Amino acid sequence: MTQPQPAQQAQTVVVTGASGGIGRATAVAFAARGATVALLARGEKGLAAAAAQVERAGGRALVVPTDVADEEQVFAAAARIEHEAGPIDVWVNCAFTSVFAPFDEIKPAEFRRVTEVSYLGYVYATMAALRYMKPRDRGAIVQVGSALAYRGIPLQSAYCGAKHAIQGFHEALRCELLHDKSNVHVTMVQMPAVNTPQFDWVLSRLPRHAQPVPPIYQPEFAAQAILYAADHPKRREYWVGSSTMGTLAANAVAPGLLDRYLARTGYKSQQTDRSQDADAPVNLWQPADGSGGHDFGAHGDFDDTAKDRDPQLWASQHHGVLAAGAGGLLVALTALGRRRPSRRRR
Repeated sequence: MTQPQPAQQAQTVVVTGASGGIGRATAVAFAARGATVALLARGEKGLAAAAAQVERAGGRALVVPTDVADEEQVFAAAARIEHEAGPIDVWVNCAFTSVFAPFDEIKPAEFRRVTEVSYLGYVYATMAALRYMKPRDRGAIVQVGSALAYRGIPLQSAYCGAKHAIQGFHEALRCELLHDKSNVHVTMVQMPAVNTPQFDWVLSRLPRHAQPVPPIYQPEFAAQAILYAADHPKRREYWVGSSTMGTLAANAVAPGLLDRYLARTGYKSQQTDRSQDADAPVNLWQPADGSGGHDFGAHGDFDDTAKDRDPQLWASQHHGVLAAGAGGLLVALTALGRRRPSRRRR
């Protein structure tokens, strides 16, 4: 798999949701390139452990405890980062929360909280980044999305709604930046199912323990895609994983058929055979790794089945090469056909 090219100089990178999962893996990946990484999240244990991991990887960590649902906290975090770490080069939005339950079992306050964190958190963070990037006319903002930004699935109505909202917001903002001929770029990375700790701390009313819909990928695989997008932010979006490509293609061609397929399979595929633990931590209102909690790290419970590579990632990053190859093949086949003598009728 092609690795992201190292930056020419050390960058200042902000990662929201940096205490666990994809955000944690992304922070460490940027640190391995020598970046100063500002870590935004709520959980004390996760932030401290992420900072230590960033330092071990070769980067510099700046811990900024932040609830992205609070715009004032986000704006204050950006100001502190600019003051203590220098101009922000890359901002990665990854923070989210969710509820696993049928829609009519989700309380209005819970739905609002998911929306505030998982959608408005991206909006506030993007506003904060643009305050500093636009006057300098440089910078990249990476919105970590999902196949669910295009294709809603049962039991995740609040999360799917937030991801769809991010997609619309992203497209509108991108048009405005293009209109302004700005050198600030925004791109979106649509993720597949990833082996993160969210399934241990998500608010769930399912009878069995929640799981990502297979195939499942490791968070480091997702982080590679984010780094590449940050280095090449002029592309409007990247699809990560064969499952993402297949899902979005099927939804574009036969969304009604996919509705019926997910109605049959979507409940079972999002649950393991293990009963849901009634005492499991919940991070909707308070961080699961807060006072008395522990560091969950980047990985969830699915290391045995999660994949760390997929040729589709290379394909997503090299559309031009594939198009040129396909064009060359078509030219060669056309030329071959012209040279082939036609059969005479007898």
